[in-house]
Amino acid sequence: MVHAQSNKLNPALLLCLPQSLGITLRSNLGRCETLTEHVHEIGPLDAKTETSGWKSGIRVLGIAESFERSDERSTVAGVVMRGDMRIDGYGFCRPIVGGTDATEQLMSMYEVLDREDIRAWMLGGSVISWFNVVNLQQLYQRTRIPVACVSYHSSDGIEKYLKEYFPTDWLDRARVLGQTGDRAEIVLSTGHSVFLSVVGMTINRGRKLVDMFTLDGGVPEPIRAARILAASIRHSGTLRPP
Repeated sequence: MVHAQSNKLNPALLLCLPQSLGITLRSNLGRCETLTEHVHEIGPLDAKTETSGWKSGIRVLGIAESFERSDERSTVAGVVMRGDMRIDGYGFCRPIVGGTDATEQLMSMYEVLDREDIRAWMLGGSVISWFNVVNLQQLYQRTRIPVACVSYHSSDGIEKYLKEYFPTDWLDRARVLGQTGDRAEIVLSTGHSVFLSVVGMTINRGRKLVDMFTLDGGVPEPIRAARILAASIRHSGTLRPP
């Protein structure tokens, strides 16, 4: 089940949001797990714009989730945010916890949003909903929109956990994860360090994008807003399982 709304937030949903927009609410975000640094191939558009900044009117689609392992499905929120930090639309989808449908769920949400002005994906992790791995390469290839994936912890890899929890299809999950590419640790203007994976642009251009949308700390506003919205909707029970 996928839900979307463009242009502005529904006032009814605002009633579900916490009074504070701090990041103390946790949504069990997955991590982009990689081993060594690597920069994906740069497309022609990115090569031309590598030395320039992002336009102030840019719109990005921030992705974050809320779930517990006991849930059948996770609640994933997508928030369209402009460069001036105004929320310009939102959507939801419900990947299976422990499933393999994360990429298709995000694609369905994107299609329902029907927005031609989104210029970048911004994900709070690519391993969501209990090892339901997002294929960042597919997101880029199918939408032709660059992808920035932000995470906050170093890792020695998750292959051993995939083998333990998913003995029948761990290799498929690992293969998708391997297509994510590798992470680079970057330092934002706020002084905080994050790990960044990119597809469709260079690490440097991705850093500029993340930096542009980060007001304080290390969490970009599109991801922070999506995280809060997903947690609020999940706890309110507004979205029913499909």
